Amino acid sequence: MSTARNSHTRLLTAAATSALAVLSLTAFSNGPDVRSEGAATNAAATVSAAASASPGAGSSHHDAKQALAGSQPAMNTHATKALAASGNGRAGTGSKGAVTCQGSNSKTVAAPLNRPVNHMLLTVTNTGSRTCYLYNYPAVRFGEAQSVPPAIEASRPQAVVTLKPGESGYASVNLSATDGSGSHGRTEKSLAVYFLGPSGKESVGTAAHPALPAKGVYIDDSLKVTYWQQSMDDAVQW
Repeated sequence: MSTARNSHTRLLTAAATSALAVLSLTAFSNGPDVRSEGAATNAAATVSAAASASPGAGSSHHDAKQALAGSQPAMNTHATKALAASGNGRAGTGSKGAVTCQGSNSKTVAAPLNRPVNHMLLTVTNTGSRTCYLYNYPAVRFGEAQSVPPAIEASRPQAVVTLKPGESGYASVNLSATDGSGSHGRTEKSLAVYFLGPSGKESVGTAAHPALPAKGVYIDDSLKVTYWQQSMDDAVQW
């Protein structure tokens, strides 16, 4: 009888020990892993927001790639793969990896406007298979000009213009002073539009060469451009 009681006691003790071990493992598993998953989810959301708002909310020198690079250390492998698969970052491939808009992946049209007077509207349409970014402002060159006209700083948008395939972005060109005060007035019949990169210090890719009216356009030294805009209305108000 004593031997049977001792055996029963040892079985109960072993069962209790096993139950405690299972509970301990369960608590450990749910604790750190749940917190880690939460941090990864938050990091992915932060990077996704940075990629969609960037590159450059409030600054034309901001790059979506830099935003991703700065946030990735907080992400685990699964979050990184999910972000790339969703196409929210520039790590994606094919049509999911955003690029800079330029002459080879877009079509540029230049159209003189009746109002505002002495203005021309530039329309850039994404003809590629990837989303593209219109950084900064168009670097335009009429004829054989050796310098690029300045941009109207007040027209800088809050975020970089983002074009999905088939979408268009806009900028306007103030061709000449409306009161005739501009100097070195002349008529030009050719135009090249260069696309700037994130830093705004260099052109990227190939230039566009939109056609001008057969009679040309009149410009003077007051020539200036707006930053790229997401809507036509925003472009023509300057």
